[in-house]
Amino acid sequence: MCCSLDPENKPLAGMKPEAFDTSQVRGMKFFDPHVHMSARTTDDYLAMADAGVVALIEPAFWLGQPRTGLDSFRDYYSSLVGWERFRSSQFGIRHYCTIGLNSREANNEALAEKVMELLPLYIFKEGVVGIGEIGFDDQTALEEKYYRAQLELAKTAGLPVQVHTPHRDKKRGTQRSMDIAIEHGIDPKMVIIDHNNEETVKEVLDRGFWAAFTIYPFTKMGNQRMVEIVRQYGPGRIMVNSAADWGISDPLAVPKTAALMQMNGISRADIELVTYINAITAFAQSQQIDEADFNGEVNQSAKFEGNSILRGGQQPRIDKSSIIIN
Repeated sequence: MCCSLDPENKPLAGMKPEAFDTSQVRGMKFFDPHVHMSARTTDDYLAMADAGVVALIEPAFWLGQPRTGLDSFRDYYSSLVGWERFRSSQFGIRHYCTIGLNSREANNEALAEKVMELLPLYIFKEGVVGIGEIGFDDQTALEEKYYRAQLELAKTAGLPVQVHTPHRDKKRGTQRSMDIAIEHGIDPKMVIIDHNNEETVKEVLDRGFWAAFTIYPFTKMGNQRMVEIVRQYGPGRIMVNSAADWGISDPLAVPKTAALMQMNGISRADIELVTYINAITAFAQSQQIDEADFNGEVNQSAKFEGNSILRGGQQPRIDKSSIIIN
């Protein structure tokens, strides 16, 4: 089975679909290692915090349409290490990011060359835990050229690499991604291969790479399938993320997957590995992650460059159970 559309999305045998509420995972902590929060609302931050998400990683990616100039890349990278990091902190969630030239925009060679000159200005900033997400989309020659260049950048910086595997011809693209990383002398333990499915997971794990799974409705992976992956392969070097972006996606995919695993007999220790510990272990190789930082106090009166998440007299929290919005 690959990552194509699964319209049936049937429940596991003997299991009744249930509504998700945060009490199902109360007391658990989650680390979402791939979520595009620039595309999400503050309500999503509130919901994630309430569900136990204490830290996340936002990979650099495209914005739904190609950027047309270098300054738009500069502003975007600056927002990942600036405003978005601040906005996340206002809900008690520690924000990290990976910085890179994404595969889609690698096909604009003239602009890509300029971006490659820009990247070294950002990859050493506080909160940057890797080069990513990079790799293949259409598996073109230019995508390979800039994937290789960024692998070398990661080697120089001593940073982990977050690899985007293609949606089309995924198995071949995943194999090429790993082959090229090894060719460049990158230790597999420094590489997180993302968007895996049943077709790719065994080889990724057998070759010593980290295997990340994106729980994304009706496409990459459903969390019912994820339960079976963990049953078959165990929790070692496996991590779960939401990738929640501008599409039909769910920023609560990680805690929901934890709840589903719990309902289906996966041990609490294994759940903790795939939804929290493994992501920390992989990306802490950047020397940027300290769990002690996950418990910082929230001060929603704080400002970033004179700006607050609050608007004129607004209170820090809203009562989400009330139909009235004052």
